[in-house]
Amino acid sequence: MPLLVPGPDTSALRTALLSGSDDRWFIACFCAAWCDTCTQYRPKLAALADSQPDRVYAWIDIEDHPDLLGDEDVENFPTLLVQHGSRILFYGPMLPHIGHLERLLASLAPDSAEVATQLPDVTGLLRGTA
Repeated sequence: MPLLVPGPDTSALRTALLSGSDDRWFIACFCAAWCDTCTQYRPKLAALADSQPDRVYAWIDIEDHPDLLGDEDVENFPTLLVQHGSRILFYGPMLPHIGHLERLLASLAPDSAEVATQLPDVTGLLRGTA
């Protein structure tokens, strides 16, 4: 599945999040258009998204969609969210090496420990159901 961007890909993002089961993997990269690191990271994340069609990947510009952060602050880029169903399993900055994300995803299971965040229901907001 391609790397989806709220705004131009809102319809495809909604469809992807609404289709399938409630235990779908969702990986979001919170970024900023002015961030050179994000610009370099994006094609690698897009290639990973293309290689994992069973997961939903989103590229979220924090300046275009601050509502998807709620009270959370993003201080370092890229900041990643990994969610399985409604359970947040990772949220935080990550070095911009795609191998780090690949290892993280390989280490997580649906029953991995949840992490606490101040994020709103990001997938609900993207689905239009929150």
